[in-house]
Amino acid sequence: MGASKNWLKRTLPLLFEPDGVRQEMEMPIFPLHTVLFPGGLLPLRVFEQRYMDMVKACLKEEKPFGVCLIKEGEEVGGALPNEVGCLARIVDWDMHQLGVLNLTVLGGQCFSIDEHRVEKSGLMIARVTFLSAEEPQPVPAELIACATVLKSIVEKVGEDNFHKPLYYDDAVWVGYRLAEVLPLKLPAKQAMLEMNDSMMRLKILHKFLHQQGLAA
Repeated sequence: MGASKNWLKRTLPLLFEPDGVRQEMEMPIFPLHTVLFPGGLLPLRVFEQRYMDMVKACLKEEKPFGVCLIKEGEEVGGALPNEVGCLARIVDWDMHQLGVLNLTVLGGQCFSIDEHRVEKSGLMIARVTFLSAEEPQPVPAELIACATVLKSIVEKVGEDNFHKPLYYDDAVWVGYRLAEVLPLKLPAKQAMLEMNDSMMRLKILHKFLHQQGLAA
């Protein structure tokens, strides 16, 4: 399982500092109708000026921003986010169309919003506390179908859609990726993000797969 521990460090590079892991941080929040999971890749199209400015600042200063599922409201305009979200680090970007910025972000550590404010531009700035990362652990034999189904999905949609390396032996990684790709309702995905218990997450996902006839 040493490789999985290395995965955690690669996934969360911005939080590993000489004096340890930062517990709090102030950063911009991007409320979306989607859930970003640790270690997951998320493509984004940015066109609102407040978020264009946010992305430019994040790229220039090499800083992350937070992605939260919208609790109330809409992406364009005002939106109230869920309190628990995921750190997002920009790993790729381009602008093939004037005024539209295409990003790919990598999910990092989960956080909880302590307080937030909305600037004149409409951009939300929040003070967050980072939640403890789940320790890697092997997928138990009775839940191995989760890893098997995930591998089939990855092969079907293409490995390029996932951040490498792939850790089919890690219950944390398998649970996050399944929650990411399965057709779950957004509140269910948010619950998977907030759970912070890889075994419970995997058991719930295994039950879902069983109900869908995808696992024994």
